[in-house]
Amino acid sequence: MRYRQVTTGTLALGVILLIDVLRIWLPGIITIFGQAASTPAELMGAFALGWFVLALGAPAVVRRVGARPVTVAAAVALAVARLALTAAPGGRTQLWLATAGLLAGLVWLVGVAADTDRPVPGLALGFAVNAALHAVLDTVDLVWRGDWVAWLLSSVAVALFLLGAARLGSGDGAARSGGRAGVGGVRAWLLAGPALLLAGMVALSPALAETGMSYLQVGGAVARSPLFGMAPVPVAVAVFLCTALTRPQRWSWVYGPVAMVAGAVLFALDQGDLLLPAILLAAVGLGACLARTDDASLPNSDTAAGTADSAGLAAAGPADVGGDEGVDGRWAARRGYAVAAGMLVFALGAVGYYSAYDLGYPNAPVPVLVALLVAVVAFAARPVVDPTPGPFPPLRAAGAVTALALLAPVFADEVPVTSNREGPPERLTVVAYNIRMGFGLDGRLDLAGLTDAVDGQRPDVVLLSEVDRAWLLNGGHDTLDLLADRLGMSYVFGPAADPVWGDAVLSRWPVTDPRTLALPAVGAPTGAQALAVTLDLGDGVRTAVVSTHLQPPPGRGPVVQARAVADFATGYAAGRPLVVAGDLNTEPGDEAFGQFTAAGLVDALASARPLATSPADDPREQIDHVFVSPDLTATNPVAPRGTASDHLPVAVTLTLPPR
Repeated sequence: MRYRQVTTGTLALGVILLIDVLRIWLPGIITIFGQAASTPAELMGAFALGWFVLALGAPAVVRRVGARPVTVAAAVALAVARLALTAAPGGRTQLWLATAGLLAGLVWLVGVAADTDRPVPGLALGFAVNAALHAVLDTVDLVWRGDWVAWLLSSVAVALFLLGAARLGSGDGAARSGGRAGVGGVRAWLLAGPALLLAGMVALSPALAETGMSYLQVGGAVARSPLFGMAPVPVAVAVFLCTALTRPQRWSWVYGPVAMVAGAVLFALDQGDLLLPAILLAAVGLGACLARTDDASLPNSDTAAGTADSAGLAAAGPADVGGDEGVDGRWAARRGYAVAAGMLVFALGAVGYYSAYDLGYPNAPVPVLVALLVAVVAFAARPVVDPTPGPFPPLRAAGAVTALALLAPVFADEVPVTSNREGPPERLTVVAYNIRMGFGLDGRLDLAGLTDAVDGQRPDVVLLSEVDRAWLLNGGHDTLDLLADRLGMSYVFGPAADPVWGDAVLSRWPVTDPRTLALPAVGAPTGAQALAVTLDLGDGVRTAVVSTHLQPPPGRGPVVQARAVADFATGYAAGRPLVVAGDLNTEPGDEAFGQFTAAGLVDALASARPLATSPADDPREQIDHVFVSPDLTATNPVAPRGTASDHLPVAVTLTLPPR
């Protein structure tokens, strides 16, 4: 039992470290390898998939060299890469360190699979603990923090992982305990990759839970919720672990697959108010499906022979898995190929889902197909009637991890409350900023840089573009809530591409009457919208603000979208002072730019032109703009330099009309 506990704990720690590396590597594909959208999406996809295809060769290496030396070497490489990423300067160094860590993690999984026929407890604990820690850290990974606490926690995790890997690699623990991998376990290892994808996208995503809590459907916009945003996380973690670690019930063959597919379908519907039920159903279903594959029997024709072989091998004592060693060697290889194939499914699902926002095909079927794969594998499994007990008491393990997740709401920042400050102001400072999902030019999550760039202008209202609230591709952060906390501002979110990616308005003044308009796609792959809100400045003084990010179709300007925004904004303002701003992907003098001036709006940045805003390190184009109604007087337009995004922010002070 002691050996099995070490095996399960080491597997869980390795999964946690691998997920940490993935949260660095996945955004690096876009921000570093992708070179700010200048690299074709097909090439980025090939780069991402290539490393998972390469890992398919790992089972052959394990069979020739032996599981233990390969596992120990890969564990050391994974641990070194994980620690090095904490100090990485960004850029290509960060990308290649993360790539090395990813490949080492995949090879390590293959090696562990050769010696482990019951991976579900370790996989489930790894997924759940990582989700709980991510929630407690407010979705900001230790790698991005870089302070002494991050170094301490990272070092402890790596040290414990290496100690466990060394213990398993020596073989002494197995010899003393009689532990040895037998037959079976292929289905469970096959589900490691699909389960990781579904857990990161839906079932155990703290950022998705936080976003789901903020969905107060008022005119299609999403206001910041006064409730604890992380409250669903402990519930999801608890139900996932309880179903994954306990003995599967006879009726689990029904509720597990059904709940898994239902959760994926609700997520795929792209409706913000369905996110919470999607999370809970997916958590229950994923745990139950994993439990059904744990300690599963062989196919019917091989059950008797497999059981006899397993018993005979166990009696013979432990031996290294390598070469052709009969049933044991064959099943070790099968498990290795299963986990490598499962991780390839993870890569195909992630690339297939997120590439759609560049290539323009429907991506809703992707999570549903992955969930169907999990459901079919679980449905086909035949759990043994009397499985051996797990390495940890299920309820105690679930309770401990859930208690950790419960700290997330406790540590959550309180929602700032805006109020009228001594009557209506005479001026408003407006900032518009495309934040590129929070990642700077060096490919690192740069919340401090974004905060400094915005807060340095002392803004009253901030309009953000390319706001990501839960994409696994970008590390699963709620960038909007993180920035709002740092700026001490409330927000309203306007979903565009899907319920967790779009535009936002942050304000120090009360916001009322939020409305959104879905803009015509006209062939553009990424969805676009316009978010309108009203600033209540006190004493009946109100100003309309519209945040948008125009997404032109390939090779064309956003003329149709610009016209739609101009009409929507002027109609919404109904004669009140109006501000329209954002990344408009058009330059002064273009036809799309003219749609705003034709609607009677004034270019608030005209006095500072040329005021190039993109790219941030060598600005040559002015594609970020602020338009205002003629009754607002614009002064002090600036585009402060910085590299916290691939765009520069634009700021301007607006004098309100006399009352």
